[in-house]
Amino acid sequence: MVLIIFTQIYVLLKEIIIAFQSFEEANQFIRKHKMIKWIIIPGIIYTLMFIVAMILFTRSANDAVTWLSLQLRIEPWLQQERSPFLAFIFVMAGIMLRLVLFLFYFSLFKYLILIIGSPVFAYLSEKTEAIIDNREYKFNLKKILPDVKRGIRLALRNAGWQTVYMIGLIFLSLIPVIGWITPLIAIIVECYYYGFSMLDYGLAKNDFTIQKSIFYSSRHKGLSIGNGIVFYMMHVVVIFAPAFAIIASGLSVMKVKTD
Repeated sequence: MVLIIFTQIYVLLKEIIIAFQSFEEANQFIRKHKMIKWIIIPGIIYTLMFIVAMILFTRSANDAVTWLSLQLRIEPWLQQERSPFLAFIFVMAGIMLRLVLFLFYFSLFKYLILIIGSPVFAYLSEKTEAIIDNREYKFNLKKILPDVKRGIRLALRNAGWQTVYMIGLIFLSLIPVIGWITPLIAIIVECYYYGFSMLDYGLAKNDFTIQKSIFYSSRHKGLSIGNGIVFYMMHVVVIFAPAFAIIASGLSVMKVKTD
């Protein structure tokens, strides 16, 4: 039993490393094949939407926590109890709740980007595969339209499942001490589902049905989580995040046998 657990952890970490390496390879791939315009243009749009969304999300998360505190009359109760320990516990609970809500809003925003940007992402996936196969690629709207529909369908599916988990984490965040780990769990869940949405563009090129793609991602969680983690890290240079993730995900799929 212990050996099985260690084996699974090893495979998970190995696939996360593959995902990390694929982002560096994506950087070289983009430069070599002069695809930078397909990074900059979607990136500018993403950056503008990201800035506006973060302002709105931060305000709404604070408003939601303040409203809940008023409804539960926590502040008057803490003043009556005059306990520094209780005050600390509820301050931490408020911080964790704000973080989980913010991550939840952020995840919904990224799925919106997946849906809006699905035509560009489908094109980039097709072009990346054509370059890897050393064949010429000509844009064909009818050819990428099924990938666009599939990308939207899977994004909605993953957003739905992630929302279920996030609602559970929102309630868990209210539990003292235990709730303090909820932001970390929320990030891992988000990385998995968003990374999976990116990977599916590459899996679709290997004739995977959505059900087979779901099964593949469940067996190769490291690839999905790894791609999602690096996507998060790339928000330091937010403009490059979405298109980079698509190309890197395609390269990740090529490294792991599509079994």
